[in-house]
Amino acid sequence: MKEAISASDGSGRTIPQWEFVAMMAALMSLGALAIDGMLPALDEIARSLGVSDPNQRQLIVGLYLLASGAGCLVPGSFADRFGRRPVLLVTLGIYVTTALLCAVAPSFGALLALRCLQGFGTAGLSVLPAAIIRDRYEGDQMAKLLSTIFIVFMVVPVLAPSMGDAVLKVGSWHWVFVAMAVLAALVALWTALRLPETLHPEDVQPMEFKTVLHNLPLTFRTRTAVGYVVGSGLTFGALFGYINSAQQLIGEHFNANEAFPVIFGATASTLAVSSFTNSRIVERFGARRVSHSALCAFIVISAVQVWAAHYQPHSLMLFVPLMSANLCLLGFMGANFGSIAMQPFEHTAGAASSVQSFVRMLIGAGLGILIGQAYDDSARPMAHALLICSLLSLGLVLFSERWRLFRRPHDARKYLAMHEVH
Repeated sequence: MKEAISASDGSGRTIPQWEFVAMMAALMSLGALAIDGMLPALDEIARSLGVSDPNQRQLIVGLYLLASGAGCLVPGSFADRFGRRPVLLVTLGIYVTTALLCAVAPSFGALLALRCLQGFGTAGLSVLPAAIIRDRYEGDQMAKLLSTIFIVFMVVPVLAPSMGDAVLKVGSWHWVFVAMAVLAALVALWTALRLPETLHPEDVQPMEFKTVLHNLPLTFRTRTAVGYVVGSGLTFGALFGYINSAQQLIGEHFNANEAFPVIFGATASTLAVSSFTNSRIVERFGARRVSHSALCAFIVISAVQVWAAHYQPHSLMLFVPLMSANLCLLGFMGANFGSIAMQPFEHTAGAASSVQSFVRMLIGAGLGILIGQAYDDSARPMAHALLICSLLSLGLVLFSERWRLFRRPHDARKYLAMHEVH
């Protein structure tokens, strides 16, 4: 991984690929930190701000995700017009400011409003890295790089709850937001000093309303992409349902509150393992064959989850390996689904990444809130959601692939070359 990433704007700025990978992972990790770093603090926030309904505390995470999904429509078109760097730096500035405002929120309602603002304003953290990577890579090579980035990125869900727990041991929940702001400021400084502009001058898109109208719905008219975008939104919706209710599920239903950061981190760490494995095998076997196999296995594991939720409802020793297996399989699906969906959009990567992130996040966050609010002191709602969402995802992938799975890499390239748009 020695290739240097150079600027496309004639500035002469370059960055080695290893640093580029670390930077993209850090940018994406800030979004994960805003979610997972909150989990240990939800109880204390609820007590401090007088929240009586135990499921309401989940909205601190759920509404952030929902607002982030809605905000995904904004940054891509601006990045296609003004470049990736300036839009990214504005996004980081919003992250720092809203995190500090959350730290001094006077009420639960104010905190939820600020979390919505934070999610909407920082949606670029899920949109822009994919567009920046697409500027330089395509196909299975892009999937490989995304998997490599996910390896670093997935350290955050493992460590974030422990970080939040550590902050709570020395201070109140307000300091969790302060810590987020400090980390985001450091990443912003690194980005400002080192990241080159990757948007090619010939790919600059005018900020005309008709151009935006053309670019944003394009994913929905592209059969090769739409099934993967909506399908990944469904599977990640089940994951968000787990994240929203994890503290209650593990801490209260399974009575393991003290061990929550360790258990949550252990299940999330399997995503890093699968992302590492995916980065090593995807160019050999192809993004389609790897992700299709993972989706089929995900359905099987989810069916076992449903059985366990009904017939072994209090077995933490059974829940942890099953949940770990589900998350592990997502590592073989996320980067590959995203790479396949972005493949047809070489010249409008920013707008395409915006609309795809919008669809994924809106579906995922909406489902996550519904699943979390359905929590009934058991794992049944989440287990049913995992199975139903993965089955629907399989149907959508089959639609995009014209009812054929496990295409060989050369068949997939030939198929993509058609760029069928309906």
